[in-house]
Amino acid sequence: VALGLYFPRKEYLENVYIDEPAGTPLLRIHALRDSREEVAHFHLCHNLLVPRGRPQENNWFQIREETGLLYLSKSLDREDFNMLSVGNWMPLSKVMLYVFLSSHPFQEKECDSATRATVFLSLINATAPACSSLTARQLCFTEMDLSFHIKENKPPGTFHQLRLPSVHHLCQNLSISYKLLAGEGVPFRYNENTTSVRVTQRLDREERERYELIAKCTVREGFREMQVEVPFLVNVLDEDDSPPFLPNGTDTADAVVEFSRKEGTVLSTLTVYDADTTPIYPLESSRKKYTGTIITDDPWISETFRVEHIFDEIHFSPNGSQVRGTRHEY
Repeated sequence: VALGLYFPRKEYLENVYIDEPAGTPLLRIHALRDSREEVAHFHLCHNLLVPRGRPQENNWFQIREETGLLYLSKSLDREDFNMLSVGNWMPLSKVMLYVFLSSHPFQEKECDSATRATVFLSLINATAPACSSLTARQLCFTEMDLSFHIKENKPPGTFHQLRLPSVHHLCQNLSISYKLLAGEGVPFRYNENTTSVRVTQRLDREERERYELIAKCTVREGFREMQVEVPFLVNVLDEDDSPPFLPNGTDTADAVVEFSRKEGTVLSTLTVYDADTTPIYPLESSRKKYTGTIITDDPWISETFRVEHIFDEIHFSPNGSQVRGTRHEY
């Protein structure tokens, strides 16, 4: 079943300072495709969600429908800050926006799509700090972990941009460059010109379910050079695409029943492996996935014997990397 476009991360975070000019880019949101023909369109829903306050009409933020670039459409002044911080005298107030995704241009008021990402904006009651006062970590990365979820068996595509649009816009006299440090043969490519990271091929969760890379950033200002490294993690999301299998190919187990066996005696076991999925909670949904049945016309057999089903999570190690799966025992 094609589920359509999706976000490789569900949450984004950025700071907004008072009196930053309209047009200031804030952050770049990416989408990945379910099928090659899809084209991503991004859309903001009208309201800003204010913790402990009523939703406010969004007069300050816009998103470019084709590129996913979120920017200030109106400068945020002190009056705006006071209104959005609802009597909160803290120097910082958080608001939330929902970004929606569609494979066709958005119609007005179309805000019920299930495919959405949340943008947390920290409104800071101060003007933007001087670039020279920021640490390398602040210049290079937001406070959020660089952690992404990419579905297996989907077309390649760009899923992140390392450069922070707001810093790039404000700190043009600094040289900020990135590298993506990865082992040989990983299916990701970094583009130095755009600082974007791309998944280059369809992934297979049954081969590898987690990639651990490192994003390295170098900041140069005159003769001063600072470096910072952070983990860059990609988790591969499962699609139910591999059939269960039997160890040694054995799909039959013999049972010898002797007289005077006590109730509860185990007579025979049969094991089935599923490399595809891990046990799902609530456990009943995993139990329903496979059922064990005694096929007989004899009512005495049906009354006297039963199949019990237990299962647990196990690890397979294809190509030396650990992949979770399930062992079902009947």
